Amino acid sequence: MRSAFARSSAVAALSTFALFGFSDAALAQAAADAGASATASGDNGDSGQIIVSARRRSETLQSTPIAITAINTAALENKASVNIGDLQGAAPGLLITQQNSGAQAANLSIRGLTYADVEKSQTPTVGVVIDGVTIGTNTGQLQDTFDIGQIEVLRGPQGTLFGANTIGGVISIERSKPTMQTGAKAEISYGKWNTWAGKAIINLGDGHSFGVKAWYSHNASDGYYFNTTSKTRTGGSKSDSYGASLLFRPDGSPFDAQLTVENLEQSFVPVNVSLTKPGEAFYGVATPIKNIDEISGLPTYATYKAPAATLRMNYEIGDVKLTSITGWRHSNESQTQDFGTNSLYYVLRQQQYTQWSQELRASGKIGSTFDYVVGGFYFNSHYNFLQYTTIGGGNALLNAADPAKIAPGYQIEYAKTESYAGFGDFNWAFADKFRLSFGGRWTHDLKILNNGFQGAPFPPGKANFSKFTPKVGIDFRPNNDTLLYASWTRGYRSGGFSPRAGDAIRAQVAFQPETIDSYEIGTKLDLLDRKLQLNVAGFVADYKNTQQNQTIPCTCATGNQTITGNVPGGALIKGIEADATLRPGAGFKLTASLSLMDSHFRNYVVGGLNPAGAIVPFDFTNNNLIYAPTFSGSLAGEHSLPTSFGSVVTSLQWRHISPYDQQISIAGVSGNLATGPILVSGNDPRVRTKTQDLLDASLTANFTLGGADAYVRVYGRNLANVQTTTASFTVAQSVTAPGGVTGLWAFASALEPRTFGGTLGVKF
Repeated sequence: MRSAFARSSAVAALSTFALFGFSDAALAQAAADAGASATASGDNGDSGQIIVSARRRSETLQSTPIAITAINTAALENKASVNIGDLQGAAPGLLITQQNSGAQAANLSIRGLTYADVEKSQTPTVGVVIDGVTIGTNTGQLQDTFDIGQIEVLRGPQGTLFGANTIGGVISIERSKPTMQTGAKAEISYGKWNTWAGKAIINLGDGHSFGVKAWYSHNASDGYYFNTTSKTRTGGSKSDSYGASLLFRPDGSPFDAQLTVENLEQSFVPVNVSLTKPGEAFYGVATPIKNIDEISGLPTYATYKAPAATLRMNYEIGDVKLTSITGWRHSNESQTQDFGTNSLYYVLRQQQYTQWSQELRASGKIGSTFDYVVGGFYFNSHYNFLQYTTIGGGNALLNAADPAKIAPGYQIEYAKTESYAGFGDFNWAFADKFRLSFGGRWTHDLKILNNGFQGAPFPPGKANFSKFTPKVGIDFRPNNDTLLYASWTRGYRSGGFSPRAGDAIRAQVAFQPETIDSYEIGTKLDLLDRKLQLNVAGFVADYKNTQQNQTIPCTCATGNQTITGNVPGGALIKGIEADATLRPGAGFKLTASLSLMDSHFRNYVVGGLNPAGAIVPFDFTNNNLIYAPTFSGSLAGEHSLPTSFGSVVTSLQWRHISPYDQQISIAGVSGNLATGPILVSGNDPRVRTKTQDLLDASLTANFTLGGADAYVRVYGRNLANVQTTTASFTVAQSVTAPGGVTGLWAFASALEPRTFGGTLGVKF
């Protein structure tokens, strides 16, 4: 253990010194090359003038009065990014970890607001928007970064323009458009864990009015876990993504349309590592493995198919732009899972989910001082779910032709969501250098949920929720290099029903919506003749009626059930964020980010089970919010050096994330165990991450090959080999006399260890 720590510390120290040494050398080189052109230096056209569409308008990053981070194609490629999880820590207050219980599933957190579950009858707190279409579930959010034009991370509630369930923020992904020119891009990669990928894009068009883009991407890996039962590498995956996009812009017409059709087919091995401790019911069967990347038990499998289609149309009438975005997404999943119990608790989950959305909006200006975006939105989703569970019979379930015969107590679930909304967002330059921003969104949600066991559904739960969420802000621009702003925004997340309710009574009881009032002040500065951009924001978020899970008795076979309820006291979250970009000279860029956050619950008292099995008040006020690190930050350097054959781009990045909890759980208790309140001392230490100092590096050589632009890239991720969890969970914790805590078992998934590889690509 000590030698491993010493090696990790040495790697971290050497890499950190290398970063600062590289920075000094690059600064000196940049100063010497200050007069060189961007083309000669291989600067990839990075002038610092970033255009964003965070407010459904095209405006520069530095003139947008909200907290936003933008990452373009060149930055993603030079960092050898694989999926959006590589953005974790790079944008202030942003966490992205993989949720191993679902396909392409992500645990997303912005400013301490998260929904760490894969249940599709409930909704995320952070929205992922792809080409204007919101993904309605956590599944499918962990998007590949190949063929992405730009990613915008919007922090704080974004309900006015992006919908009700974005109280934490939005990750808006815009993929590259058809170029309307003949061209192609292809690359092949190979890395540790027998990981390899082949990807290609082809563009065709007439150069002015018509273009089509087709793509194919294949990824495969043996996985970085080791199964001690089979003595083989596990946790692997294989995916194929393909599609085409057609762009049509008639000559001389104010109309354009883009139709995209795509599909993702994925198979993977779900992995859960045991964290079970002595005293828990499954200890001895699910004894913890020595290393966080080791498992034991039966093989598992998962398949996932996700076709989708998007149609975007624009039509300009004078100063008014009309936009229509139609989106359809479907997914079909089948998955077995061993939740770290050495196959004692083994499940088969089968799911189908379909969503359809339509947005219509108009944007434009009235005079020179007033602009607007107004529109309407409709969303509809259907979800079907079956889960077969065996205790001690996992092998039979794995091989059963008819799982219902092996696990007759299967769970069923059908969910429907229907939502419609109207919204408006306005800017009024009411005085010289001052601008007032205001708007709001009215949303109505219908939620229906049927669940039950053994093929006999409970009576359906059905509820309607409506909310108007306003926003108002003011910004002041004393000169072209300075923006000061302040805002208040109300966020809203719809209510619903508990998908894990175990009896008919609780299945029909709706939990209520939660809201957040976010107060923010900030500044955006262009300094040193616009070589340095510095953005700082401070916020206070009043989180009300917080939705949280709790365990109570039921008449079902397990004797207890998990339901979702509201915490009237909610939580208070305060923070300071900063990000900066320094371009001291041609070909060199330094970026940094910082997030300091303080969060705590207020009067978090809910019903729980005392040692006698009665429901009494439990006080979780002293527990930490989950996925809410106190400190996170990053420092990255990128340098492009001209050479006789092209250029060499070096990229180094350090991300620091302080420990954070991943589940509301019970570490210890005190108080009156008979009648309550029972005081919970905090979350179980097993659901807390270690400090993460993540070091990533890449080196890219750009050159010409047969008249085409080519590149060779070598990369390394997590060079300090930080080992910790990305998702941890304790199952059915309960209090025992005289105040101990027990449960059934606990499980987790692990952060990818140190990895490295290379890529060869060509584009023309």
